[in-house]
Amino acid sequence: MLEKTNRVLSKKSEGLIVWATRASVLVALILLTVKCYAWLETGSMGVLAALVDSLLDLGASLINMFAVRYALMPADEEHRFGHGKAEALAGLGQAVFIVGSAVFLILYTLERIIYPEQLESFDVGFSVIAFSMVLTFILVAYQRYVVKLTGSIAVKADSVHYASDLVTNAGILLGLGLYYMGWLYSDPVIGLLIGLYILKCALEIGYESVQLLLDRELPEEEQRLIHELATKHPDVIEVHDVRTRQSGQTKFIQLHLVLEGSLTLLEAHVLSEEVESSIRKEFQYADILIHQDPHTESSNS
Repeated sequence: MLEKTNRVLSKKSEGLIVWATRASVLVALILLTVKCYAWLETGSMGVLAALVDSLLDLGASLINMFAVRYALMPADEEHRFGHGKAEALAGLGQAVFIVGSAVFLILYTLERIIYPEQLESFDVGFSVIAFSMVLTFILVAYQRYVVKLTGSIAVKADSVHYASDLVTNAGILLGLGLYYMGWLYSDPVIGLLIGLYILKCALEIGYESVQLLLDRELPEEEQRLIHELATKHPDVIEVHDVRTRQSGQTKFIQLHLVLEGSLTLLEAHVLSEEVESSIRKEFQYADILIHQDPHTESSNS
């Protein structure tokens, strides 16, 4: 069924997704390098927070790149439902890694709040963080372009993560500015807040990954849309037992159609194909399985 209904993304879409993950790794490497230099020059806790965040970005992007390549592999005899859950496993691994780094950052900034130190080279800190914001904005714009064309969940999640970095970098600029104006504790306090924010994001990523591994249903609005599309067909009497889940980019949809009992097997099959076609227009890369129930059976149950 997977091959018959064309579950695998087109070569163009696959290429866009792979290049989006490569761009993410490249940007993370560049930002990690310049922020390391900025931290050594300034000693800023805000810049250190940005450095840790970029280190996390690099680790997450590398994991994401390899996981996406594996998830895009077509189904085989040992993995008949594909390899999509590799993305969720990668997300869970990222979450564990990010939690550990966030805890380290929080403890380090607490120490600097208790024992504050003077910062140096403000111009370097400001320039590096501003450069980081511009480069991150370009990456996020490209990622969202790829998501619009492919619907890739992995790239979408990475885009959301880098978009949050824009807010983080803005906070770091604010902390450096307040420190320059005389508030000694602004830099470590904002670094602490960023650490707490990173920890919150890590826990959310971990929760979402676990839910995907547990085959959680698709969002309610998507379930309603599936039900509406199926019942919209004039010859469908009833729709029931709608079950959904997601693995990687593939959404698995199963449902029962109650049809007129006098229909021939061929007529019921053609009708089901029409319903499947209408659903596939909204869920392009879905794996759809439809069971037909005769109306007489439904009325007696």
